[in-house]
Amino acid sequence: MAVKMRLQRHGSKKRPFYFIVVADARAPRDGKFIQKIGTYNPLTVPATIQLDRQKALEWLNKGAQPTDTVRRILSFKGVLYLKHLLRGVKLGLFDDATAMTKFQAWHNEHEANITRRNDEHKKAQRARKAYVPVVKKVESKQEEAAEGAAEA
Repeated sequence: MAVKMRLQRHGSKKRPFYFIVVADARAPRDGKFIQKIGTYNPLTVPATIQLDRQKALEWLNKGAQPTDTVRRILSFKGVLYLKHLLRGVKLGLFDDATAMTKFQAWHNEHEANITRRNDEHKKAQRARKAYVPVVKKVESKQEEAAEGAAEA
């Protein structure tokens, strides 16, 4: 039986919300699934992802194949990197504590990057909001000047 990790669509028309599920590959997209391991909401900025790392890692180790989108989500959340590190432990390249130290270092750096990007996005949004009134003022002055020139 081929098992896939994939998205199950919920939400109304043009308002998608997804469950990240483990399902038989033959089951329909929104049909029967084996286990729900998280959620994904692409409408928020940034997209909201809740994922049970342990369950996802267990299913990957059992041989479940993620779809392209789920693979990107797992990569973003660090599940694939953790699987990579645990494979190194299994091969005897380093011990479990070293693997967890490396993962924590990556996770802290990743969270800092996310926070930085969110701050930049908020700053850009504020700048755009401040820019719109300035454009309207300039346009209204240009219209007044054009009307004054037409009257003369």
